[in-house]
Amino acid sequence: MTMISTQLSAVRQRIGAACQAAGRPLDAVMLLAVSKTFGADAVQAAFEAGQTAFGENYIQEAVEKITALALLPIQWHCIGPIQSNKTRLVAAHFDWVHTVDRLKIAERLSDQRPAELAPLQVCIQVNVDGGPTKSGVVPGDALALAQAVAGLPRLRLRGLMCIPEPAPDFDSACAVFKRASDLFAELKAQGLTLDTLSMGMSADLEAAIASGSTMVRVGSAIFGTRSRPA
Repeated sequence: MTMISTQLSAVRQRIGAACQAAGRPLDAVMLLAVSKTFGADAVQAAFEAGQTAFGENYIQEAVEKITALALLPIQWHCIGPIQSNKTRLVAAHFDWVHTVDRLKIAERLSDQRPAELAPLQVCIQVNVDGGPTKSGVVPGDALALAQAVAGLPRLRLRGLMCIPEPAPDFDSACAVFKRASDLFAELKAQGLTLDTLSMGMSADLEAAIASGSTMVRVGSAIFGTRSRPA
């Protein structure tokens, strides 16, 4: 087995153990392999080990990989910030976007999504802990934004995404993730049809799963240390 294959298997075991500990079905959580800064060869190695969903932060780098691997049935997720001048690339190449935090960006994605493609699957990014360097809508504004996004053509609102500041321990991480989980429940109670809570990464996926995450975004635990800063 390659290193990527071995590490991918270890991450899947962690997810399975976390689901079991939380009393959740083993298939309750989807693994998104975060391949930013790694080449198409690393993505292909993970794909050959059974991984089909990949997350990318840097739009231009991602488009190069998407183009190079176009013949593979890969689901591509944009998990990085999106500037207005990059929405056309995102709308044309990705299957999912996790980082919608402004209506303007959602409207551009909707307008620019090619008609021949399936609707773009989107999540609202929420700054659940008020981290000063984090993107995301404040929780109090999430409902209004979600309702507006849900009404746009060529998009399908799936849920919420968050990237809280690192927590010092498991219980502290769970407390922050619970804020996102509670907000997710509130939005569903308001009539929004949501099924995705994207939260948890290499260091805190167990706490995220214990708190209700349905999708964890894991990079370094699969691909190794990045050659440039995240």
